[in-house]
Amino acid sequence: MSEKLMEVDVAIIGSGPAGLAAAIELRKRGVEKLVIVERESEAGGIPRHCGHPPFGMVEFHRVLTGPQYAKRLVDQAMKAGVNILTRHSVTRILPAGKLEVATPEGPITILSKRVLIATGVRETPRSTRLVSGARPLGITTTGALQSMIYLKGLVPFKRPVIIGTELVAFSSVMTAFKGSIKPVAMIEKNSRITARHPCQLIALFKCVPLLLNTELKEILGVSTVEGVSVKDTKTGQSRIIECDGVIFTGKFIPESALARISHLKLDRASGGLEIDQFARCSDPVYFGAGNILRPVETAGWSYQEGRRVGGLIADDLENKLPIINQPEVLCICENPIKLVVPQRIISTQTDGFKHLQLRVSRALKGELIIESDHGLVWKKKMSILPERRILIPISALNFSKDTKILRVYFKE
Repeated sequence: MSEKLMEVDVAIIGSGPAGLAAAIELRKRGVEKLVIVERESEAGGIPRHCGHPPFGMVEFHRVLTGPQYAKRLVDQAMKAGVNILTRHSVTRILPAGKLEVATPEGPITILSKRVLIATGVRETPRSTRLVSGARPLGITTTGALQSMIYLKGLVPFKRPVIIGTELVAFSSVMTAFKGSIKPVAMIEKNSRITARHPCQLIALFKCVPLLLNTELKEILGVSTVEGVSVKDTKTGQSRIIECDGVIFTGKFIPESALARISHLKLDRASGGLEIDQFARCSDPVYFGAGNILRPVETAGWSYQEGRRVGGLIADDLENKLPIINQPEVLCICENPIKLVVPQRIISTQTDGFKHLQLRVSRALKGELIIESDHGLVWKKKMSILPERRILIPISALNFSKDTKILRVYFKE
């Protein structure tokens, strides 16, 4: 039997906020032959797992839980006439918009004029964090815990330790209490939490001890977790915390497994797709939006970015975007600047993404500087913290049209 072939104008990989928003915008722009390919059995992305508020305040002017928010987005897309193919997994991304897809009915090939990759992010698991100890039961990430609690009604432990203090770590506190789980501690190796300060009130109100300057050294237990060994980063003293589970949170990385085995270029700093300011990848048939571009942004930001990129794709189908073979400026960053997006700028253009988006790897105070191969382009004194959104207007960058490189760095 021959493999099924589907031809569309736009294919979107991923049905989270960015993918759904892009699809809705494309339908508003008159794109008829449009399909979303989603490997899960339900569309909606990560918010489906987050059974707590706040979601949707900008998009719907309501405070919603994650599942309510996801349902509204899916309902909007369905009402707009978007074809969502669930339980369909893209297995290969090929040049010229060719996608190989595994489905419950067998493999199919999708040929698309344009493709949007919106596969989001995932948390770094224990396996890549170099934490010593055996591999007992009871070790998970926030995303996996949310899936167990909210979607499957499972309770994997009762007294876990939470590793990390990014925003998602406080989400794991709320998820735990939803499942009648009482975390015994939150651990942060730095002297302050990574999330914004009001978030620590969640741990306070839930009576979860917040241990700053504390680093996880070893997970104890053979068949199940029995405790963790931690070290005080100031004194060097170690101690054991008894627990029956470990929740690794944050340290997000773009879900770029598909792109890694494709012909598309990845950005070494962000781990996500390399794009220009029109969200075009190294193969201009492909676009990127949402957290595939950088770890990590909120659902609301991803929604707005998806909507914007959907409009850019519609423009491209109408031949309104700049031609791809114009001279480009390459944006590179130096430690402790963690990443910069977009990585390529067409110097003669002012449309598309309006800002360079930056992250830093640690707390900094000093001067953020951008230099070209001809000299200083932009600088500003600032104090910045990890995992905060830093936006620099591209229009404010004073570089010449023959510039080849923009170097972003921080002087403390």
